[in-house]
Amino acid sequence: MSQSVAVIGLGYIGLPTAAILASHGYRVLGVDVSDKHVDAVNAGRIPFVEPDLGTHVAGTVSQGLLTAQKDTPKADVYIIAVPTPFAEGHEADLSYIDAATDALLPQLEGGELVILESTSPPGATQHLADRITAARPELTTDDAGGERNVDVAHCPERVLPGRVMVELVENDRIVGGLTPRAAERAKELYSSFCHGEIYLTDAVTAEMAKLTENSFRDVNIAFANELSIIAEKVGIDVFELIELANKHPRVNILQPGPGVGGHCIAVDPWFIVSAVPEQARLIRTAREVNDSKPDYVVSQVVAHVDGVQSPTVAALGLAFKPDIDDMRESPALDITRDLAERLPEATVLAVEPNVEELPARLAGQSNVHLTPLAEAMGRADVVVLLVDHKEFKELDGPERQVPVVDTRGAWRARPHDAHN
Repeated sequence: MSQSVAVIGLGYIGLPTAAILASHGYRVLGVDVSDKHVDAVNAGRIPFVEPDLGTHVAGTVSQGLLTAQKDTPKADVYIIAVPTPFAEGHEADLSYIDAATDALLPQLEGGELVILESTSPPGATQHLADRITAARPELTTDDAGGERNVDVAHCPERVLPGRVMVELVENDRIVGGLTPRAAERAKELYSSFCHGEIYLTDAVTAEMAKLTENSFRDVNIAFANELSIIAEKVGIDVFELIELANKHPRVNILQPGPGVGGHCIAVDPWFIVSAVPEQARLIRTAREVNDSKPDYVVSQVVAHVDGVQSPTVAALGLAFKPDIDDMRESPALDITRDLAERLPEATVLAVEPNVEELPARLAGQSNVHLTPLAEAMGRADVVVLLVDHKEFKELDGPERQVPVVDTRGAWRARPHDAHN
């Protein structure tokens, strides 16, 4: 490949994207502000857990197709894959996108393709383009074309952590261009590795499509989480309830949990709410239901240790989903922190097989300790299962008779299976 691609942001999306492009012959220059990420990539290693990613990184680095640095270089294509958290009032924080744009501005000459992969609120791609033309008025990003035109497009990621390297290739993609030419150029790039269909649209529709996908899941998870609270109040097993209800051919209820985490579902619906607050009533309510679930779980654990002096709580899992180390917006992390604060006299034994040290949000909690699974299970006065990591599912639950708050249904008895 003659084209060079600069991927700005070597996180959970940017690094896999850089590696898959390099695996298909592009000369890829990864950019990140983190020394840890830059050094790891240049050594052919990965700075976080993601199946199959390590093989791609090691191979492409050894071939000289993938390198990493902190400064933004000149390139033919720029892919921006930086965080888009929400700020106060759940407004989208575009500061990372702005910083990435500002860093590439001096490198633009005209003719480049700039792709925003970061999940973004409606209008973010146009905001990026406006930032380019405001700083470099000799450049254009519209239909004018010409040698000084920069094509700008939005291509939101649609992958599941733990399956990123598979889904980057297999999943369909949506590409929204500020112009038809920008969309076509972005499609050509993604077609080099994507076996799924690539659908072209405008940038705002592409932005809304990603937000809509995650809001759909959030609303359905909120229904399951609300059911879990109702089921406990009436004294039934919510997991059996959902299993039976799903026997109906047109019913497919999702599974409840301790809340909703991750970089997408826990964040993206707020972008719709902040854009059209009067109309997004159901989406707002779903977010509120899911955001309230961690506090409900904490209250369950607190009730189990009522009257126990200096109790020991085993909190199993800190990541936002099974078998990865990603803790972005993790309800398990929030629950563990809140338990330490609500029960200052307690010892909270955090078990997370995918990390070697407590995350920063827990490091200041003197009564939280990262603990091996066997030790935590042996010492606990109450066990709360927050993430169904494979190490936890291999157990049948605690060997001793202690209270269990199983938010994932991994250890539940299933007495009615014989009737199915």
